Parts: sequence; C-alpha cells; structure tokens
Amino acid sequence: MAEAAEDSAKELARLAVEETGYGVYEDKILKNLFNAKFCAHAMLQMRTLGVLWVDEPNRVTAIGAPMGVIAAIIPVTNPTSTTIFKCLAAVKSGNAIVCAPHPRAVRCCARTVEVMAAAAERAGAPKGLLDCLSGGQLAATAELMSHRDVALVMATGGPAMVRAAYSSGKPTLAVGAGNVPVYIHRSVADVSEAALMVVTSKSFDNGTACVAEQSVVLDEPIADAALLAFEMNGTSFLSPEQQARLVELLFTGRSGALNPEAVGKTAVELARRIGAPVPAGTKVLGALLSEVGSQAPLSAEVLGPVLSFYRTADLDAGIARCRQILAFGGEGHTLGLHGRDESMIARMSSLPASRIVVNTPSLLGGMGFSAGTDPSFMLGTGTWSGSIVSDNVTPLHLINIKRVAHENRPWRDLYSPTMGL
Repeated sequence: MAEAAEDSAKELARLAVEETGYGVYEDKILKNLFNAKFCAHAMLQMRTLGVLWVDEPNRVTAIGAPMGVIAAIIPVTNPTSTTIFKCLAAVKSGNAIVCAPHPRAVRCCARTVEVMAAAAERAGAPKGLLDCLSGGQLAATAELMSHRDVALVMATGGPAMVRAAYSSGKPTLAVGAGNVPVYIHRSVADVSEAALMVVTSKSFDNGTACVAEQSVVLDEPIADAALLAFEMNGTSFLSPEQQARLVELLFTGRSGALNPEAVGKTAVELARRIGAPVPAGTKVLGALLSEVGSQAPLSAEVLGPVLSFYRTADLDAGIARCRQILAFGGEGHTLGLHGRDESMIARMSSLPASRIVVNTPSLLGGMGFSAGTDPSFMLGTGTWSGSIVSDNVTPLHLINIKRVAHENRPWRDLYSPTMGL
C-alpha cells in the first residue's frame, strides 16, 4: 500500500490542488511521501497484533487485537496525505477503514483510497478492506460515524466536525485547533536560522498544516535582529491598515470563521487581494500585534502563510504571551522554542501543549520528522482541547490490548495482616 501511494504521490498531489484550490503542488507531494515513506517505515517496525510483550516476572502477556471498522474523517486542507496515513495505520493494526472526505475533496480522497485498496487486494487483502464515501455529504458522514458496525472514529477537521465526531456515540480520536506560538529566546544560537525555520514551516503548502507556527513571540534583546532576519527570509510586514483589510479577507462575519476562499493561498496572492504591494519572493505576511483574542483576529489560527509577531520584555512576559496564544484556540497542540537556555525550556514546558519542539521547525518537529515525536499525520491535543489523546497517533492507538495474567501472588494473602507485602 505504501509503495502504491509513493508511486502515485504526484498524481494525488495534483488532484488535491486542482479539486480543493488549496496549497502548493510540490509541498503536497512531500506530504504524501512523508506518509507513504517515512510514516510507513516507522509503522513497519511496530508490533501491533498478537503477542506484543511478555512480562515474565509478573506472568503477564499482552496481546494486540484489532478494533474493527474505523471511520476516518478527512480534511480539505490535507486530503490525500491524511488518507494515506489513516489507511496505512488502520491496516497495519488489522482494521478495516471507511474514509469520509470533506465535500471539497471527494475525488482526490476517493482516488487515494482506490490506489491503496488495489494494492492491498493484490497483496491478499479482502475486497472492501478500504473504502470511501463517494458523495462527500455531511449527512452520510454523520451516518457513518454512528453506524453500529463502526468501532472507532478518527476525526481530522474543523471544530464543528470534531464536535460531531465526539457526539457520534462512538469512541473517537480527534484533534483540536492548532494556534501554535513559537518563542525565540535571547539564548538562540542563530536568530537568522530560527527565522528561516519558522518561515519555511509556516509557508509550507501555503500554511495549511495546523502544527506550523502561527505567532512569533520575541525576547526583547533579540527582537530587532529577529524582525530583520524574518524580512531577509521572505516576510513582508503589513501596516495596520493593510492588517485590517487582511482580517476582512480571512475571516467571515461575527463568528470569526475562516473564509474558505482565502485558505491555502500564497502570501503574494493574499497581498494582491488586499491591495498591499509586496516583493515577488514574499513567503509570509507578518503582522506586528500587541493583543491576543477576538479583538485581534490575526492572533487566531490562520490556515495560510500569515504570522503574528509580539515583543516581550523577558521570559516571564514570554511565557504569559505564549499562554494567551494557546488559550485562544490552540491549547493542547504545539509550542515551538528557539534557544539554548535549559531553564527557559523547562519553564516553557509547563505550558499546555502536547508537543514542545525545540530548535527545529514546528511543522517538521511536531509531525515527527526532525524531532523525536512519533511520525504521524494526526496530532492529538489532549484534554486541554477536549481530546482523549495527547500523543501523535500511530497504529498502536488503533488496537485493543488484552492481558493474559496468571496468578503471581497467593490469593489468600489478601487476608494476611501484611497482604503479602
């Protein structure tokens, strides 16, 4: 299955861009390959079914068993790559899977499942082990999630879809929003390299990955140098008037929801739409802000190449600002840090983020490529955001573990004064 997805990576990336209108063709190829090669390699090392481990001193044997049929909700921002990941994870853990694509990503998702299902069947899998809803209707997705034969829902999508998944009555692995702050401390080794990492991460696939940085919090002693480094690495900073026009473009009405017609566009295209002249090589639009919250909409998660910037006097102020940003739609997701001060890293680690990635792009570190988190394309956000999982989801989250436990202490010891201790 992984080899088939790898061979079709370019075709699937092209279909995803053409159908959704989101992202960058070359980056979507890399997302497909990350799952078909890197994640698949990690999965192959995992023992998921049968005897998982034996604890001989305590006479316990753990046995992995599949859950059954998995309903997989597929987002419009990363449709083919998410489908590749979830299909591989489901089959590696012995499960069947039915994908439910976003209405704007039906064809590319169905083609991805078709490619992988054909490969699975050639390798001996039963027909129907992998399937996909064909119409993309929300009613069909809701019916799938609550179907009596579905054992688990894997939900990746917007807040409404995540709420629907948790309301389905089925066990659910879902991920929350990703308003990700990154703090650049005065102890940073190379402020230009840190800026390059952040810009590369946020501009990748036009900012459609929720684990990429959203707000940059600068320690005052390096703030001026950092802002210059961001400019040198492709960031164009907007005036307050231009920021106001960008808010009108990105968000709709009082709800503050993202405008789907502005998601996943290039920085140059967003600038053109708001009448802001920027250099042709602009990768990210920057907004210097002083507040976090609904009164400052650009402090929210933007699924596009837009970064907000804050200056903070010291570490205490930096911690407070990062806490504010996480609380505004990002709790439980990811925090990026750049610096060599171990006490800073320790203090920042108290913030409510499931992944705290240090001196690496948040996108690549968070999904397990450039840091030691588990390679995954589904990142749990913990109970901070109402999720049951804070891990990077892997096939090991898609099995039930049985324990065969032999008596290892005389049962009558319960009645002894010492309880056998």
